[in-house]
Amino acid sequence: MTTLLYTHTACLEHDPSPRHPEAPARLRAVLAALEEERFAMLERREAPLAERAWIARVHPAEFVDALLAAIPREGYAAIDADTLVSPGSGEAALRAAGAVVAAVDAVANGEADNAFCAVRPPGHHAEPTRSMGFCLFNNVAVGALHARAAHGHRRVAVVDFDVHHGNGTQAMFVADADLFYASTHQMPLYPGTGEAGETGVAGNIVNVPLPPGAGTVQFRAAMERIVLPALDEFAPDFLLISAGFDAHAADPLANLRLTTGDFAWATTELLAVAQRHCGGRVVSTLEGGYDLGALGKASAAHVHALMTA
Repeated sequence: MTTLLYTHTACLEHDPSPRHPEAPARLRAVLAALEEERFAMLERREAPLAERAWIARVHPAEFVDALLAAIPREGYAAIDADTLVSPGSGEAALRAAGAVVAAVDAVANGEADNAFCAVRPPGHHAEPTRSMGFCLFNNVAVGALHARAAHGHRRVAVVDFDVHHGNGTQAMFVADADLFYASTHQMPLYPGTGEAGETGVAGNIVNVPLPPGAGTVQFRAAMERIVLPALDEFAPDFLLISAGFDAHAADPLANLRLTTGDFAWATTELLAVAQRHCGGRVVSTLEGGYDLGALGKASAAHVHALMTA
């Protein structure tokens, strides 16, 4: 398998304040883990700046302009109680969205089998007209709509195994039968969405909430019995992954008990579905994960699975 890594040093310049959990150290931990010898064949590429037209497929242009105008020249500005920005946040957000678009282009054009975007800020909580939950633009949704608009992949799927439900991605996909969103997540937990009964306009939304304390057995059962069969039935033309690693047992912000091996297993299973339906076309992007050791190990396991499955 040929796997690309998209990242940019600007993503380290988004500083939501010294004690904020969505810290630059997260990305440093991921990139350090990907320096191991087994990743020597991983092709590294620089994330471009997203064009506003790409982002405007999922966020209204006036929202994009207002958010970028809110970036302070110094200090911090609060977008909401959990989402703070600093002078470097605007470029970081544009690079994060641009990474996913560039990865979609590369995979769609046959330059690689798949790609991982090691970027921040994350994106899956960002709704069409609202940044929230540490997220500014919805990076994975920008990539999904780009796959359709630029490459003609009409049926696009996102699978999200972050511990938090991706309310923003769901909101953008819920009324379009050709967009599929599936999420395993802890419930109850922020943001409070993601009930199993939230199924979209045509069963294109698949939510599998897991109770606090759930671990390997419950997660793999959710994937095998619900998520993977639904994804198979949808038969995507392109698959994206919202790769959050905060369902790991070591993570401080939630209470699921997944292991590093669970993330590698889930990645392999998703790649198998992609091989059946869309020529293996997969782009993954970093979402959550707040224990630095667990984040580094889990993201490395995920990327290694992308490279070897």
